[in-house]
Amino acid sequence: MPSTPFRSLEDYIALPRVEALALSPDGTRAVLTVATLKKDGTAYERSLWTVPTDGAGSPARLTRSAKGESSASFTADGDILFVSARADSEADEDDDSAQLWLLPATVGEARPVTRLAGGVGSIAAVAQDASRVVLSAELLPGGESLEAEAKLRALRKKKKVSAILHESYPVRFWDHDLGPAEPHLLALDLSALADTVAAVPAESDDRAPGDAVDEDGDAGTPYPATLPRPADLTPAPGRSADIAGAALTPDGTTLIAALRIPETRDGRFALAAIDVATGERTWLFDEPGVDFEAPTVSHDGRTLAYLRSVRSTPAGPTDIEVWVSDIDGGNARRIATEWDRWASSLVFAADDAVLIATADSDGRGPVFRLPLDGGAAEQLTQDDFTYTHVAVDRASGGLVALRSNWVAPAHPVRIAPDGSVTPLVTPAVLPVAPGSITEVDTTAEDGARVRGWLLLPEGASEDAPAPLLLWIHGGPLNSWNAWSWRWAPLLAVARGYAVLLPDPALSTGYGLEFIARGWNSWGGKPYTDLMSITDAVVARPDIDESKTAAMGGSFGGYMANWIAGHTDRFRAIVTHASLWALDQFSGTTDSSDYWQRIFTPEAMIENSPHRFVDGIRTPLLVIHGDRDYRVPIGESLRLWSELAEHHAQPDGSTVHKFLFYPDENHWVLKPQHAVVWYETVFAFLDQHVHGADWRRPELLG
Repeated sequence: MPSTPFRSLEDYIALPRVEALALSPDGTRAVLTVATLKKDGTAYERSLWTVPTDGAGSPARLTRSAKGESSASFTADGDILFVSARADSEADEDDDSAQLWLLPATVGEARPVTRLAGGVGSIAAVAQDASRVVLSAELLPGGESLEAEAKLRALRKKKKVSAILHESYPVRFWDHDLGPAEPHLLALDLSALADTVAAVPAESDDRAPGDAVDEDGDAGTPYPATLPRPADLTPAPGRSADIAGAALTPDGTTLIAALRIPETRDGRFALAAIDVATGERTWLFDEPGVDFEAPTVSHDGRTLAYLRSVRSTPAGPTDIEVWVSDIDGGNARRIATEWDRWASSLVFAADDAVLIATADSDGRGPVFRLPLDGGAAEQLTQDDFTYTHVAVDRASGGLVALRSNWVAPAHPVRIAPDGSVTPLVTPAVLPVAPGSITEVDTTAEDGARVRGWLLLPEGASEDAPAPLLLWIHGGPLNSWNAWSWRWAPLLAVARGYAVLLPDPALSTGYGLEFIARGWNSWGGKPYTDLMSITDAVVARPDIDESKTAAMGGSFGGYMANWIAGHTDRFRAIVTHASLWALDQFSGTTDSSDYWQRIFTPEAMIENSPHRFVDGIRTPLLVIHGDRDYRVPIGESLRLWSELAEHHAQPDGSTVHKFLFYPDENHWVLKPQHAVVWYETVFAFLDQHVHGADWRRPELLG
């Protein structure tokens, strides 16, 4: 029996992980961002590796630093840009902010390109044929220059002030507080990067009036003359530079950005063209109640492609449309009008006559070709994988991408124009998966096909049927079609469980009608679909119908709670970061307007799991992180309180358990916290599914 790392949690978290891919301008090499476990096992460090794209050769490591690297991109000259908080010999010793770095294509060490007091967030866009790059970075609104902004940061740090004054909604996002700094888009001309060290003048016209240079040099200091000075393309932005995509024209003269237009508690996204030299802004597409996102520009600079979506209402979901126009916004037209999939990425093919798109589709994530002339969409890849980070090789017309599925983590591949796929070498060798994967489906009461993936442990048979774990995806606009390091069903398979990964109503990749089946009614067909496909799977001779459990996170946690209040068919239920009381959740989540916009007030009450707490008969393991702003901790606090109110014994004891993480967000990301998560989940499942004694994980004390 081949050795597999999924039998050991410590071996699992130590697996290297390919997270991103960038393709060189000549198409001969790809740069991978690879995460590896630190020696102490408490965090991951990221480095850049290069691999040839012809399918031969060996991977080579490009960077090494304690702080790691991310957001890799290529310049027109083949140099590599990345973001890192690695030490800069010319910066202050205590400066740990992330900056933009450049690694030359030919010879030489990486060098810093920025020295912003608040650091760089990410690379927003890089010009195809010019030395221009646009960054996303946060600046304090009170700073009228980079020097004045640095002084304000130093003053807040010196006075130990963390207070934030909000003047608009939202105030937080996912796992972090918004403010006091605001997101900006900053343009850099890399040709201005000096090769010699220049003397820094004692005085500078760029210093804010009246500012003085402190003795320690951390306030009012002029921005380094040896580095290209960033040009602010979004002055006084508020939250408008929380972009939904950006692209530079090949010559680097114009930035096309999906900027946020504030609207009471929300904001729509509109497309703007920004002159990089002057900052002048021209609105290309902006409609009330409509979002324009994911702009991409053709290689010849003449055509713009983007996604357009009308805001959904309780009446039903709306489509995500693919549109193209001239680069100035003229001649706008929708393409692929009969294509019933939602594009998750867009890029122009080498000849600019076709868009290359990815989209969820039937439990996979294929690559599609969308002709600009209005022709029918064509599925290019035909395998059981999901593709991401698709890049176009302009020399050959081929593609390079990452692909994954539930038995193979992300790995680099080359896709030929005919759709054939060649795996590339990778520093993260694919681990041996335990068991097998098969496709299952059933027919719902309304005639809809409901499908999913079933992972079976080795040896599962009629003579030795496996216990079943129903694992429900989050979203809810999502699909079980790609590898996730956070959700690892193979860990359960290695412990003898069969794992069902279904796509019920609301799942993506099956057309708008399939999503609409569960719209404004989460407790309706999403629930009955899950029960129907579970019925079909437990009828198999290699599944033990008497030993079943259910689990899910986020929307999957919502469904776990709903299931708990509506059936006692499962022996145990795990509910992670779950929605419990929808009226409470919708006003405390980080984006309340969206959730209140897609439900009627009546449906929000009718579909709230908390109303059915009396009916819960199944032991629940509740899990939540206190830094979760998408589904705030109040959901699980209320769930735990009401479980105790309705089901605790007179002495306060209960069959339920609550695993709480004070410093995790919607997911559990720290490696040792992930180990504790799985140890607790498997101990809970073994106790109630197999009747084993409860085993408290050691690190829980």
